[in-house]
Amino acid sequence: MSQTNKQKIVNDPIYGFIIIPTSLIYDLIQHPYFQRLRRISQMGLSYLVYPGAHHTRFHHALGAMHMMQKAIEVLRFKEVEISKEEENALLIAILLHDIGHGPFSHAMEHSIVEVHHEELSLLFMNKLNQEFDGKLSLAIKVFKGEYHRLFMLQLISSQLDMDRMDYLKRDSFYSGVAEGNINSDRLIQMMNVVDDVLVMEEKGIYSIEKFLTSRRLMYWQAYLHKTSLVAELILTKTLKRAKELLHKGIIVESSKPLQYFMENIITSAEFNDSVLNTFSQLDDFDIISALKNWQHHDDFILSSLSKMIINRDLLKIKLDSEKFPKELVETYANKIAEAFQISKHETEYFVFKGKIKNQAYDKSAEPIRILKKDRTIEDVVEASDQLNLKALSKPVTKYYICYPKQLHEIND
Repeated sequence: MSQTNKQKIVNDPIYGFIIIPTSLIYDLIQHPYFQRLRRISQMGLSYLVYPGAHHTRFHHALGAMHMMQKAIEVLRFKEVEISKEEENALLIAILLHDIGHGPFSHAMEHSIVEVHHEELSLLFMNKLNQEFDGKLSLAIKVFKGEYHRLFMLQLISSQLDMDRMDYLKRDSFYSGVAEGNINSDRLIQMMNVVDDVLVMEEKGIYSIEKFLTSRRLMYWQAYLHKTSLVAELILTKTLKRAKELLHKGIIVESSKPLQYFMENIITSAEFNDSVLNTFSQLDDFDIISALKNWQHHDDFILSSLSKMIINRDLLKIKLDSEKFPKELVETYANKIAEAFQISKHETEYFVFKGKIKNQAYDKSAEPIRILKKDRTIEDVVEASDQLNLKALSKPVTKYYICYPKQLHEIND
C-alpha cells in the first residue's frame, strides 16, 4: 500500500492555491490519461495570434474543479443539501469533462478522428471507472444527465457552467484579451438551487450580462479570430492530405499513434480499449513533429501546408457578412492550378470558403434562470433590461474565403 501523501495543493496563477481534496482525485490526476492533458494546448493554434496562449487543458481541468469546489461551498451555505458522494461525483465529473480532447481537437475531429471529444471523455471515464473499482459511477451518471438532481448537470454543462467559468477567465488571462475577463466569484456567489434546478439570484443579473458579453468578445477576438481560424483550417487540410497520400500507398511518416488514426477509419463503435489506449498516446507533440517532418515531404501540397503552420506563413483569409460567390472560388482555383501546376481537385487544399457562427446565448438551449425577489423564475433575456442581451441571443454568421497570398502577385 502506497504511503504517498495525497493531500496536495497546486499553485495556480489565476486563483492562487487549488486544493486536491481526496486521494481518489489525486490518483485520477496522476493517471497517464489525465497527465496527457499537460501536453494538449487549451486554445489550439491561438498562440500564433496571442503568444501567451500556451496554457494547457490540464490547467483548465484543475481550474474548473476549483470553481466547482467554490460552487458547492456557496450552495451548501444556502442550505442546498449536497452529500459527500454527490460532491465527489461533481468534482470528478468536472475534472474529467475534457479528458477526451485530442491535440488541436477541432481540426482532428474534422480530419482523422471522426469521434466527438465528449464521446471520448465518456469512454475514458468508463475505462477509469473499471480501474478504480466503480468509484466513478455516480460521476458518470451526473455527466450523462441521468442523475435526478438536474442542477448537478447544469454545473458541469450548461450556458453558465464551471467549464465556461474557468475557460473564459483563463483564456482571457493567458491570451491577454482583457475583454474576456469575468467576475467568477460574484457569479458563483449568486447561484442557488430551487426544486433541484440551478438559478441565479436577481442581483447577479449584471454579472451575467457581463459574462455573456465577455463570451461573445472572446469568440470573435480569440477563438474565431481570423488568424486562429485559418491556421486551424490549414491544419485540418494538412491532416486530410496526409491521410489521402497514405491511402494511395505513399509513405507519410509520423508517430505510431498518429499513424494508426491516419491509416484507419475509426467510428464510435470501433473505439474499444485498445483504440482508446492508442488515442491516449496522442498529443500536440505528435502533430507538431509530424508537421516538421512533412514540410520536407516530396508532395508539394503536404509540404506547403505544413510549412505554413510551422513558419506562420498562412493562407490569406477574408471575412464578410455576405457569402462569397462560387465564381470567385473558381477564378482563384484556376489561377492557383496554373501557378502551382496542380490539378483542379488539389486546389481545394489552397482555395476554399465556409462559414462560422457564434451565439453568446442560445434561447433554445437550457436557459439561465433568474430567481426574482418575488421567488418567480424568468429566463435571463426576459429578466434583463439590457437590449444588448436580446441581441446576444441572436446567432451571428460570418463567411470566409481562404486563398494563397501569391494570388495578389498573380493578379498584379
